[in-house]
Amino acid sequence: MNKLYFLASLLLLYACGGAPAAPAITAPDTVAVHVIPIQKGQLTTTMTLPGQLLPYQSVDLYAKVNSFVKAVFVDVGSKVHQGQLLATLEAPELEAATDESAALLHTQEALYRASKATYERLYATSKIPGTISPNELDVAKAKMGSDSANLAAARSRYQGSADLQQYLSVRAPFDGVISALGMYPGAYAGPAGKGSTLPLMTLQEQARLRLVIAVPEAATVYFHENDTVHFTVQTLPGRSFAATVARMAGSLDPQLRTEQLQMDVSGNDKTLLPGMFAQVTIDMTNGHPRFIVPTSAVTGNSEGTFVIRVSDGLASWVDVQKGREASGRIEIYGDLREGDRIVAGATDELKNGTPVRVQP
Repeated sequence: MNKLYFLASLLLLYACGGAPAAPAITAPDTVAVHVIPIQKGQLTTTMTLPGQLLPYQSVDLYAKVNSFVKAVFVDVGSKVHQGQLLATLEAPELEAATDESAALLHTQEALYRASKATYERLYATSKIPGTISPNELDVAKAKMGSDSANLAAARSRYQGSADLQQYLSVRAPFDGVISALGMYPGAYAGPAGKGSTLPLMTLQEQARLRLVIAVPEAATVYFHENDTVHFTVQTLPGRSFAATVARMAGSLDPQLRTEQLQMDVSGNDKTLLPGMFAQVTIDMTNGHPRFIVPTSAVTGNSEGTFVIRVSDGLASWVDVQKGREASGRIEIYGDLREGDRIVAGATDELKNGTPVRVQP
């Protein structure tokens, strides 16, 4: 009886109220976000590169002819001037060849004078008809021309020998300091690779130095001539030096993928010496304004790197590429416009298309 009464009650309730109402569909909740306007600007970062101090000029001096060292007039550390005599050499064979060419020159001069005098006498006599045949005059003229050519050849040969004699005097090609001495009197000397493996001496210009660094390919766009760099050397802790970019290679090393930069540095006070290694600090500032945002505004996942732009109350992912980063700011490149509002604290949990409201 009780069961029948319960079923009847249910049927009566269904008949009076109708079918149960379906659950109501509600709009998704909006997410409160803090946004910032995107702006273009300049970002300065710092790069530290190893460098080396080199003499402004450096040359190994070799003998130009096979010879022996006769006398050396300088030593390591000697300051010399351009054209100064540094050493003398001796080569007996060369001296003998010079004497021989001088004797030959004198012989040819005598022969030429004789043939010239003969021709001039015959020519003067030929003015009297019937005294000198034309053939005899022509022979004398040809002989004078031949002796003249032989004289010119002898002079050239003698001049060549005299020039070689000058090679026996070693002179400084520029002002500098003798940094190494490889030979002493009595030593055999000769051209590089032809009897001599060591130079007579090494001359360096140390009053001016070259600071040489190799800049990675990715950073070459930030450097220009006359830029100022700062550097330190390990032997002088606590001291910093400044230099100006004077020369740029203009091309990359095909193996290292770097560009060589050179700065001129004074070496007059001997504080900085050729061969020292340096740590060079360079400030890199982009030449054209770029989009710069806080690093917290950039996020990413397995699909890529992006910022979240807020437009018409919706979140929109915008793919970007990262640039340089410094002091909590980062360069970005993407489909953005100046003045776009992006989420300051981006996260991939804020899905693309999510309704958002901007917090004041």
